[in-house]
Amino acid sequence: MPMDANSSEFFSAACKLIPGGVNSPVRAYKSVGIEPRFVDRAKGSRIWDIEGREYVDFVASWGPMILGHAPEAVLEAVREQLERGTSYGAPTCVEVALAEAVVSAVPSIEEVRMVSSGTEATMSAIRLARGYTGRDKFIKFDGNYHGHSDALLVAAGSGLITLGIPSTPGVTTGAAADTIVVPYNDLDAVAGVLEAQGEQIAAVIVEPIAGNMGVVPPRDDFLQGLRALCDSHGVVLIFDEVITGFRVALGGAQELYGVMPDLTTLGKIIGGGFPVGAFGGKREIMEQLAPVGPVYQAGTLSGNPVAMVAGLATLEVLKGPDVYSELERKGKRLADGLCRAAGSAPVHAFCTRVGSMACMFFTHLEVSNWTTASTSDTKRYAAYFRGMLDRGFWLAPSQFEAAFVSLAHTDGEIDAFVEAAAETLKGV
Repeated sequence: MPMDANSSEFFSAACKLIPGGVNSPVRAYKSVGIEPRFVDRAKGSRIWDIEGREYVDFVASWGPMILGHAPEAVLEAVREQLERGTSYGAPTCVEVALAEAVVSAVPSIEEVRMVSSGTEATMSAIRLARGYTGRDKFIKFDGNYHGHSDALLVAAGSGLITLGIPSTPGVTTGAAADTIVVPYNDLDAVAGVLEAQGEQIAAVIVEPIAGNMGVVPPRDDFLQGLRALCDSHGVVLIFDEVITGFRVALGGAQELYGVMPDLTTLGKIIGGGFPVGAFGGKREIMEQLAPVGPVYQAGTLSGNPVAMVAGLATLEVLKGPDVYSELERKGKRLADGLCRAAGSAPVHAFCTRVGSMACMFFTHLEVSNWTTASTSDTKRYAAYFRGMLDRGFWLAPSQFEAAFVSLAHTDGEIDAFVEAAAETLKGV
């Protein structure tokens, strides 16, 4: 394939070599009616495709680029590590340093285990909860996405919703049999399941702020209510903070809302742009893991030194003064502007935001769960996406994802985005 080919030519070639031409389904842009544009490079708040077109990026690699692309602090740490080797399959000092940083920042975590992806983290956390409790079943929420392991794909959000896949072949009835799905933000539904089957339930896993059916905040009493219900039934409460960890606060959503889970899954930001995940929590639960306990979990690339130094460099920046107040200010500027733009356009839209993550749903309903999120007009979103792309703004090719603001975004870029959105919305 000639390296000077355009995106369409590369996509055509990719479709002959890679299923659907992409290595993650939503990247195919099927739901927005166009072919993907192949990326050449990124820096700060900007991204460039291989044709040389420049965009202001609000995808941020689906969340982790909270400092912006290629920040010098991360590049310097990675360059130094590359000279020392890229993988050892052995313990390193930087693993301990990053573990110390995570335990120090996240209120509920006493011990942490590094893995290579968010999917691996949530899968492992469920297994650990089962091993700890001796129970098999767990509760998840409709529209929450916890990675693509078999039991967690039941009623999942994100890519399945975007592609209109209600369930996926390859997940057996047995794998899904112990997964109980209830509506997000519905404490009565959780209480009903626990009253009927509490002695069989190992865990409740939840996105404390849903980020895979768009941005859906928890209702005022929802997380507190989950904590109380899990306590009363001896159930492990797992917060999936793969998106929200170090994004909405240094200590994640649990710091923001003051609710402590038993286990937490992390990813995205703690890798500084490299593949990484982690899960951690109470010492008495975590020490059920091998080699000190009977629950097996392993990974050759877990604690990869390049990912560890990148994550540690990122967290060092995030510990700085006024970082989260600045992200809050920028996120509010974006969301308030989108609300104004939607209000002046001939289109129904409902805007949500927590910290530096925001979403505009193309629906007239207040969105609080998957039932209400699913009323969104995805054809209008597709038109909005195409219009914004043509105006130089890079968004997720899915109604059911967040827009992320980074420290690298300027007020001028945010205001230009809002102005472009107002213009685009007139035509959708």
